[in-house]
Amino acid sequence: MDWLPGELCLKIFQLLDHQSLASAPQVCRKWRALTSDDELWRRLFSDRWGADAAAFYAPEGSKSWKDVFVVQDRCDRYGLGVRIIREGKDYYLIYQGEIQRYLGSRQDTDGDGGKNQPRQDAADEQRQISNKILFFLGDLEAACADAKRIKA
Repeated sequence: MDWLPGELCLKIFQLLDHQSLASAPQVCRKWRALTSDDELWRRLFSDRWGADAAAFYAPEGSKSWKDVFVVQDRCDRYGLGVRIIREGKDYYLIYQGEIQRYLGSRQDTDGDGGKNQPRQDAADEQRQISNKILFFLGDLEAACADAKRIKA
């Protein structure tokens, strides 16, 4: 699709959902530029939430329509309150759909649960325990949200 004109690519991208558009930038630089088009994300937002919501949530300052879309999508999935969420292997603290803080990532890559790692001091052990608790809460919140979606 590299040889297609940009306008035609944009028309094709308008038919995709936001998750497919999010992975398109990994294909090539041209697609990255095209999928960052503000008008494309404004149309997606308007199609999903309506023209009134688009007028109300119009981006201010340095925010783009893509940023506004992602925040609104998170609000739909997780609600407006304070939540610990998991996106991939990363955990975040969000409030009203906006990421407030990055909490960490699952780092156990060798699958042994850290048994072969050298002995750590007490502060590192406490930090690891805190991380495991946060990750558990994030997993629990994700499972509850999934269950509510399935039930509804």
